[in-house]
Amino acid sequence: MNIAVITARSGSKGLKDKNIKPLMGLPLMGYTIKAAMESHCFDEIMVSTDSPKYAEIAKELGAKVPFLRSAENSADNASSWDTVREVLIAYKDMGQTFDTVTLLQPTSPLRTAQNIIDGYALMKQKKANAIIAVCEPEHSPLLCNTLDDSLCMDGFLSKAAQGRRQEHQKYYRVSGALYIIKTDIIMSKEDIYSENTYALIMDKRQSVDIDDEMDFAIAEALMSSHNFVK
Repeated sequence: MNIAVITARSGSKGLKDKNIKPLMGLPLMGYTIKAAMESHCFDEIMVSTDSPKYAEIAKELGAKVPFLRSAENSADNASSWDTVREVLIAYKDMGQTFDTVTLLQPTSPLRTAQNIIDGYALMKQKKANAIIAVCEPEHSPLLCNTLDDSLCMDGFLSKAAQGRRQEHQKYYRVSGALYIIKTDIIMSKEDIYSENTYALIMDKRQSVDIDDEMDFAIAEALMSSHNFVK
């Protein structure tokens, strides 16, 4: 038994109501609900939200919203994993338990059903406790450093960073597009990277994460230019 938890809090600061903001004619969360449904990987697809308005939209799009998120897990400092645990506990109280839980953030609208299918296939192949989506960063972290108030850049780049870009070691970043985790692991451990966790490498296009207006415009442009089908 597998459950998809789509986290859609209403109190977005970077982009007001981003989780229901229309993107190419569909509320943002709709792309994630659609991908989850089309993957056929889940026995339950639910949206965790603190908003009755969001809940109604989610249900119209085909997801379940059996309860609203608690005020504690709707605060700015609440973590997604606290929300996931809240969902699992609530379902257990209703008599339903699951082998895996998949966190799908609605801010990754270009993540596809195939990405989810690939994640579950990798989990089976590796006999993993968790699968986490990653992608290559836009720029190598070797090109980054801190600056003090003087703005002096003496020694800013290491020798490794000063070589040809093609010779740099390849890095990856957590994209936020997909997390598949065994429920007993998420309920018993704080650090999901600690044991038997593997990366699902996704391309950068599929890994766009919408936080602000510019991200939204990038997602819209990618969908338009690649004839993205809802």
